[in-house]
Amino acid sequence: MRSLAALLIVALIWLAGLMAFAARVQQSTPSPKPAPADGIVALTGANSNERMAAAVTLLSEHLGRRVLVSGVNRDVTRDQLRATSNTVRRLYDCCVDLGFTALDTVGNARETAEWTKAMRFTSLIVVTSDYHMPRAMLELRAVLGPSGVALQSYAAPTPSLKARQWWRSPRAARLMVVEYCKYLAILGRDAVLRLGPREAPQAQQKG
Repeated sequence: MRSLAALLIVALIWLAGLMAFAARVQQSTPSPKPAPADGIVALTGANSNERMAAAVTLLSEHLGRRVLVSGVNRDVTRDQLRATSNTVRRLYDCCVDLGFTALDTVGNARETAEWTKAMRFTSLIVVTSDYHMPRAMLELRAVLGPSGVALQSYAAPTPSLKARQWWRSPRAARLMVVEYCKYLAILGRDAVLRLGPREAPQAQQKG
């Protein structure tokens, strides 16, 4: 009975966390206009065209000096990407950089960190989908570390997640649950990494 009760408590905590995560995602859009920053980074993935269009719009409004599109498919050319995002060629050719090395969110963070360092930027606007933003910001902060780079989020909405009863849609429910689990995994990883160095001296003293 105790095991069953403990399992039920864990399930309720997980469910409460999921509801809080979903509310955070839904409330993140429409995003308020961010303050001007040095650079703008768009993380590719689902709704990539919307993410890139949002980033270029911010660029056209002089809210950043350059845009990095991180995680571009190697088979996609610059002209193809410009055409699909409906970007003005003059703006695209002068101020949009493409990153081809990232394969996942961790890769996006590393690619962004390298670009930021190369450009000597100290502030960024991060553009990605609403559901992806919490995890993306965790990964970026983990990779950037104590570099002092200021981050602002600018979320692109996912229509299927805006409904009040998103859990009634199998597709929306699966997307939210999977992303929430990934988010929890990153939180757990970061907690372990923070605890590791503190426990090492204690282990040496016991020896």
